[in-house]
Amino acid sequence: MRVSEKGQITIPKYLRDLAGIRPNGDVSIHLEGGRLVIESAERSETVANKARLERFLMALRKMEKTGDPTISADDVMRATRDR
Repeated sequence: MRVSEKGQITIPKYLRDLAGIRPNGDVSIHLEGGRLVIESAERSETVANKARLERFLMALRKMEKTGDPTISADDVMRATRDR
């Protein structure tokens, strides 16, 4: 595969189809372990959202059983309201 003087390449159709890259669609390009990765922007967004969700769930798991069981939800609401 050649790169044009303008830095353009043509991705073969079978690879575009496998990657879910549609005509006139957006792509995400980034480096991953020294390799250039090109993927549909839709897939990239989905992967990023899944990673963000996993980080959030991991943070919640770390907080599990660290609260004071004697404090009710209503007490917390009263203490944090109007701040």
